[in-house]
Amino acid sequence: MRRHLTHTFTPKRGAIAAGHPLTAAAGAQMLQQGGNAVDAAVAATFASFVSEYTLSATGGGGFALVYDAARGAGELLDFFSAGPGLKQAQPPAADEIDFQEITVDYGPSHQHFYVGRGAVAVPGNIAGLCSLAKEAGRLPLPVLLEPAIRLAREGCPISEIQAFIGAMIEPILLLTPESSAIFGRPEGGLKQAGDLVCMAALAGTLEALGREGPRLFSHGAVAQAILADQQAHGGLLTADDLTRYRVRRRPPLAVPFRHLDVLTNPPPSRGGLLISFTLRLLDGFPLEGLDCGAAGHLELLAEAMRVTHLARRELEAQQLQPRQQVGRLLGPATVARWQRRLQELLQRPAAERGRDVAPPAMPNTTQISVMDEDGLVVSLTTSGGEGAGFIVPGTGVILNNMLGEADLHPEGFHKSPPGKRIPSMMAPTVVLDGGAPRLALGSGGANRIRSAIVQVLLNSLAFGLPLPQAVDAARIHFEEGVLQAEGGNDAAALDALAAAGYQINRWQARHMYFGGVHAVGRTDGGFVAMGDARRGGAAVLSEQ
Repeated sequence: MRRHLTHTFTPKRGAIAAGHPLTAAAGAQMLQQGGNAVDAAVAATFASFVSEYTLSATGGGGFALVYDAARGAGELLDFFSAGPGLKQAQPPAADEIDFQEITVDYGPSHQHFYVGRGAVAVPGNIAGLCSLAKEAGRLPLPVLLEPAIRLAREGCPISEIQAFIGAMIEPILLLTPESSAIFGRPEGGLKQAGDLVCMAALAGTLEALGREGPRLFSHGAVAQAILADQQAHGGLLTADDLTRYRVRRRPPLAVPFRHLDVLTNPPPSRGGLLISFTLRLLDGFPLEGLDCGAAGHLELLAEAMRVTHLARRELEAQQLQPRQQVGRLLGPATVARWQRRLQELLQRPAAERGRDVAPPAMPNTTQISVMDEDGLVVSLTTSGGEGAGFIVPGTGVILNNMLGEADLHPEGFHKSPPGKRIPSMMAPTVVLDGGAPRLALGSGGANRIRSAIVQVLLNSLAFGLPLPQAVDAARIHFEEGVLQAEGGNDAAALDALAAAGYQINRWQARHMYFGGVHAVGRTDGGFVAMGDARRGGAAVLSEQ
């Protein structure tokens, strides 16, 4: 039950890790004002709409895993984007939909996305954040919105990582005059690191949200502005899409690992289920007997990633309902069968292990992790995709382009049934030790989310690395038959794997390709937090 604000609360001890110093600062401010971990996560997410504009958006969606140690209970809130078109009289013809192809240059490769009004799925961020704050927070919504409003109105300096990502998606940020006015320089070109991003219209919208609550986005003026823009410019959202959208609640997926319990995002999300499978797979191997970062460790990781992908393909071919997927993939017989397969692969030369193909995906996702002194934990992952390339008139709201990412729609564009949640790899995760929170983490990085989270979990739980080192340690990712090896991996270990037959792409430095794991933990000495430098991460400890 929600605790209402009746007086000034005492500052609360805790920790937060996020993708930008100002995002983390917004959450820490709530703890200092006596708010709890939920308040901190909500305020930080709202701030991220400005500070992490390439990764997070008002009109995006996400997931939050909340665990309350006092009650011994956890819950997963699903507020991800959904397919549009509820009670649509007649779907528009393809040539009537605003659906524009954009090519994004990543240096070594190019990827095609679609933007415009017809790329917008039903947004869930506002419904999810307001629901979370109302049900489990302590502070009033206007207080939670204050840091975001201040950043939007006064301006937020562009960080190096935001400038880096912005350069990759420049065609989207500068697609329309309204978007160019925010993200472009007056003399032309994209704003650079150190420049200010101001979102005055969004500041006004967030102030109205504080007064009116989430109905502003489902029934009120913002909803009407979204619908008018959609109807006038080839969009697919309907009034029913906005009014009937609901936050969905599920029990977390819980799996044992060693003597611990790992809670994560259950199906229909894929990420949490695949992370759980990989952990169960590796639980049968003597990880502690391996040297962290040595060739044996990296080979086991790579082959576990390969086997996880094979198991995923087998599961998806069976077309099971979400409730059936957990029992089928994590059942003892299935895990044992794939453990035998993993052992067989490890005994064969790498060149004979075949080639597996995984879909490419963008990294436009961010993570916020919070713990407080009362044992309340929040792991929240959110994304706006690459953004749809336009601003909803008069609101400052940037909407997602979740209908424009091919890897999310293998059946083809605009085939998703109205109201159905878009598939996701997001996997907010919490680790418990005897019911007590030990670790909360998550990551951006699309299909690299699961490999990044698994590696940080193993670094911390199996190899005993302190949390900062567990997050910072060099990572690998196995995909399309190629072992992607981040800069910082042991050269001798990589040489040994290359000699064994692996095709290895050696990166020169740490890179956001390998995810962005922002994590908080509890130790005997108090709290510890680590923001992943790969994505400009930051961490703040709140002390009384």
